Amino acid sequence: MKLTLIKPNIGRMEHSLYVDEGRMEPLNIGVLAGLTPPGVEVAFHDDRCEAIPYDEPTDLAAITVETFTARRAYEIADEFRARGVPVVLGGVHPTLLPEEAASHADAIVCGDAEGVWSQVVDDAQHGRLQPVYRGRPGTPQGRSVPRRDIFEGKGYLPVSLVQYGRGCRNACTYCTISAYFQRSYTYRPVEDVVREVEALGRRLVFFVDDNIVADHAAAKALFRALVPLRIRWVGQGSMDMTGDPELMALMVESGCLGNVIGFETLDPVALRALKKAPNIEGAGSGDGEPYGREVAVLREHGLQTWAAFLLGSDQDTVEGLQAQLRFALRHRFTFAAFNILMPYPGTPLYRQLEGEGRLLYGGRWWLAPEYRFNHAAFRPARMSAEELTRVAFQSRARWNGLGSILWRFSDLATNMRTLARMRLFWRYVPLFRRETFKKQGMRFGLAAGGAPSREVRAARTAEGVA
Repeated sequence: MKLTLIKPNIGRMEHSLYVDEGRMEPLNIGVLAGLTPPGVEVAFHDDRCEAIPYDEPTDLAAITVETFTARRAYEIADEFRARGVPVVLGGVHPTLLPEEAASHADAIVCGDAEGVWSQVVDDAQHGRLQPVYRGRPGTPQGRSVPRRDIFEGKGYLPVSLVQYGRGCRNACTYCTISAYFQRSYTYRPVEDVVREVEALGRRLVFFVDDNIVADHAAAKALFRALVPLRIRWVGQGSMDMTGDPELMALMVESGCLGNVIGFETLDPVALRALKKAPNIEGAGSGDGEPYGREVAVLREHGLQTWAAFLLGSDQDTVEGLQAQLRFALRHRFTFAAFNILMPYPGTPLYRQLEGEGRLLYGGRWWLAPEYRFNHAAFRPARMSAEELTRVAFQSRARWNGLGSILWRFSDLATNMRTLARMRLFWRYVPLFRRETFKKQGMRFGLAAGGAPSREVRAARTAEGVA
């Protein structure tokens, strides 16, 4: 039997499929390959950087689906099925919208695949695929080792992806992770993670955990075990980690360069509405600067923070979002993401906006031919959808301006603290700058085209971007 694994693209640029310069090895694909029983031939194609050979013989196509890639994933699935190849779809999106995904597949996997994948493959071998397989939460990866040989020659960034824990215990209203994992958190045995990291042959690691410090005691155990490995790593964390001095010290000692941290908003009222519990105290500290203590702790430890902001809560105004940009510039974060609040299916936010009649594009923006990447998909409370789209892109454009980049780099506490941190800054900041302008206004799927929007063209001209 031959199994073909597919990582879908987001969509199309002006006249071609978008090629992601910042692409990293898709760990979930490697995990599936590692879980596949011996004797099954495995092929992998990454739609983000190569053409999919639909006419190459295969017995089963397995496609991982996220909400942003759903339209493209369904196009790929339909192409395989038109050639008589059975298709199985899995991931967060099919779990949250099984009926939609099932209309493009012979089988879907809802939940974690580890516990059911061998059955899926066996059923495919014997021509008895079931319509739905339901995986239950358990130890991430099931103690298997991801196959990384399938990633060779695809031009990924020189960073290895590793997973320790999965899920998050917070109840943020907008988050698919909370909806998918039902606020649960599980993690692997530390010794398994150490063995995997030791075998990588790379010293730069990205821990893909949704929140690597979701359990402080478990995180400390991992960090202690990483210290002797002398690696450098980045991950994703939550604001409450800054209140645990031992955790922060161990994090840095273990080789952490920085984390993606969801600041989300500077408004404690908005944070309460979004149920972003770890941030409320810091944003409402009353010392004249939101997150003043938290940012000071991050800087004290020299961490290169990727600050993530959500734009479009019911408390947001254009002026408030502009102030949020000034906050990010003032603190000279290494990276920042100014993300429009998206109504993901299955989340409390989606149900709220649907009940209030505020969803655009018929509610299913991820399938709408007219929807554009990084555009608002709902009507905000205190501005129009167009205003939200515009101020979000203006924030990204200014953040990625040459003056902003030079100002942020000159921070002696973080970006100029060591030679390794300087190299990281100049390796990735220009790359993410290019990707920001490339993706703005892109359509989902390959079938739809379209020129870049007016604001993208204007920003490219102002910043000298080709």
